[in-house]
Amino acid sequence: MPKTDYDEFAEAYSADNETNLLNGHYERPAMVSLAGDVDGRRILDVGCGSGPLSAALRDKGAIVSGFDLSTAMIELARRRLGEDADLTVADLAKPLPYDDAAFDDVVASLVLHYLEDWTEPLAELRRVLKPGGRLILSLNHPFVYTALNPDGEYFDVAEFTFDAEHAGRTVVYSIWHRPLQAMSDAFTAAGFRISVISEPPISPDTPPELRPQNMKHPARFISFIFFVLEAC
Repeated sequence: MPKTDYDEFAEAYSADNETNLLNGHYERPAMVSLAGDVDGRRILDVGCGSGPLSAALRDKGAIVSGFDLSTAMIELARRRLGEDADLTVADLAKPLPYDDAAFDDVVASLVLHYLEDWTEPLAELRRVLKPGGRLILSLNHPFVYTALNPDGEYFDVAEFTFDAEHAGRTVVYSIWHRPLQAMSDAFTAAGFRISVISEPPISPDTPPELRPQNMKHPARFISFIFFVLEAC
């Protein structure tokens, strides 16, 4: 399957990410809320993109480092966060350029589902966390796979594609589906304890024109699932 290359559409994605429903008024506010009081905490932003989550956490007093596979995204993040920001191009599927126990928290927004094998990536994230540190992450909700692929089997680990539009440009995403138990098994095998599983509503300040219409619960829908994991 074609792999999603953010270098090809970094500007369009970043512009759309600021204000759209799924990122700007749902996923990012949920991540910030789950992080809670981060004043003075050292946080690694995995797959930081153009840096909106890093900026939000830094505004709350966190000391933030970030990396992304996309060079174009890191360039955009530097524009946002400043040339002195601790940002680098790195691949989560390979060893990370950080010391052991370097961070109080790790945040990973919509990143892990791009990877077929979570074993080494989760081991690396556990390595760079202090004991008792938190991995706060969001993923495609496992129900999305069967919703988009009615013939798909929920309990499979399977790659699939879907289209999304960003600032007038259609992008093909290729990601990996995992059932909930496969996710939880991978987390515990890597040395994490599941503290929170969340399916939050959209942000209360979501503009009316962005709220889903004709839904029984317009503030809640199946899109992403969120976890807070503690490093054992």
